[in-house]
Amino acid sequence: MTTNLAFEHTPDGRKIVVGRELSVGRDIAWNLLRNTQQWTEWGPSVRAVECNQQFIDIDTTGRVQTVGGLWLPFEITSCMSYRWHWRVMKLPATGHRVDQPSTGSPREGCRVIFELPILAAWYIPVCSRALDRIESILL
Repeated sequence: MTTNLAFEHTPDGRKIVVGRELSVGRDIAWNLLRNTQQWTEWGPSVRAVECNQQFIDIDTTGRVQTVGGLWLPFEITSCMSYRWHWRVMKLPATGHRVDQPSTGSPREGCRVIFELPILAAWYIPVCSRALDRIESILL
């Protein structure tokens, strides 16, 4: 499937959104994104996760190991309505959300989206790769 790029006004301000339509139910995609035990399967920059919760919620904390082997602390700052955000090393990081399919899409399905700060445009290829992996896991 095709990755879509756009600028969007989100609750956190203007962001680059990287998204893809998938032919799976919204709850299935949402549970994958929230499941810390699966982050290494779809997150290209995540090598390992230490967290006391399998499914994140607001105020969940832990740490992720990056490609270079560095462990970074994280905190989930919001998690509701099919949308979650986090801080990594106390800095705002990529937002994650699962929307209803776009108008004109098949009724069954969803749209998985990553929200990036404008200055993080360099991270678009990583998000696109994550969407490839998510699609291969779910389909």
